Amino acid sequence: MSTDRPMSFDTAQIHAGANPDSATGARQTPIYQTTAYVFRDHDHAAALFNLQEVGYIYSRLTNPTVSALADRINALEGGAGTVCCSSGHAAQIMALFPLMGPGRNIVASTRLYGGTVTQFSQTIKRFGWSCTFVDFDDLDAVKAAIDENTRAIFCESIANPGGYITDLPAVAKVADEAGLPLIVDNTSATAYLCRPIEHGATLVVNSLTKYMTGNGTVTGGSITDSGKFDWMASDKFPSLSQPEPAYHGLTFGAALGPMAFTFHSIAIGLRDLGMTLNPQAAHYTLMGLETLSLRMRKHVENAEIVANWLEKHDAVARVTYAGLDSSPYKARVATVCPKGAGGLFTFALKGGYDACVKFVNALKLFSHVANLGDARSLVIHSASTTHRQLTEAQQVAAGAAPDVVRLSIGIEDPEDIIADLEQALAQIG
Repeated sequence: MSTDRPMSFDTAQIHAGANPDSATGARQTPIYQTTAYVFRDHDHAAALFNLQEVGYIYSRLTNPTVSALADRINALEGGAGTVCCSSGHAAQIMALFPLMGPGRNIVASTRLYGGTVTQFSQTIKRFGWSCTFVDFDDLDAVKAAIDENTRAIFCESIANPGGYITDLPAVAKVADEAGLPLIVDNTSATAYLCRPIEHGATLVVNSLTKYMTGNGTVTGGSITDSGKFDWMASDKFPSLSQPEPAYHGLTFGAALGPMAFTFHSIAIGLRDLGMTLNPQAAHYTLMGLETLSLRMRKHVENAEIVANWLEKHDAVARVTYAGLDSSPYKARVATVCPKGAGGLFTFALKGGYDACVKFVNALKLFSHVANLGDARSLVIHSASTTHRQLTEAQQVAAGAAPDVVRLSIGIEDPEDIIADLEQALAQIG
């Protein structure tokens, strides 16, 4: 769809990246369930493989349904280019892939999803990479953690599980001064609540599994490049600033400019890592995105009501929701997440670990699952599940202490949500 004026978010989430199918007139984006694509002739095939022409070759690389999703996410995030892949975890590895090499490291926030902490503290060691975890509220500590081998800074806009809001403009300034890309996981906020690129982020990663799809049906991930980082400014990123042998010496940064990272992620990242998003999953996410703003407004509205109610309950020790007046992160909401603090937060029970276990088991409306961002209200005790592999000190640093329960507030009637919480809290004594 093309208009004479930029589309608003509510319009772009429905129309960006999609037009009626040229062959059939189908209004919804078709699921192109195909492995490969017929070339017009020999020259067409050669041009595609030599990156001289944009088109479809093989669905491990690109697919029309997936491309429509990438274009839509790109419009919502305000990027230069977006690549979709098989999961949020895949998106993180793909974001790092062109930047890293043996002996290189990243500096990451301590407030991250438990699986990300494990991926960065354990799994990436197998590539010869490493990670230094720092409290991103301490900017001096972030600066001190950066060394000559650092290649990226990583954080979450709204941190999972606690719902903490990162001071993105301040962190972006640190990254800029160091000549490093800032990678922001925007999963918990989505582009509706936060646009990290506008706050200085270089790359934005999302788990499409969560709010972006919003119905708990598929897994998926995305990486959006701002197109603003100069990969040629130093020799830190040879994958982008030096000739690529697999493409006859093409230098991605010099030849492709703002689209260098995106094309590298497709032509080399997806080609060699194979973290492909299937077209049916892309279709589900396209449909989910059509109602993203409507759902996020309801998530925020409900979360504010529930968090305020919990904060007053006798069994509750503390609530981490950034939208509360008592939160030390409340001041960042207006700057980083002006449309609200999201639908994710934690609360601590005075009864500790055992009370958390009893509480989770007593809930009826809430679904006890290892997911967030569903239309349904979800609950999990992070210390015994998603963050179980961490030490207690790491759990506390991540906001997933043993006495803490994580809530992902859905879009049900808030009175029903509170009624379920109330009956469960009554059962723990």
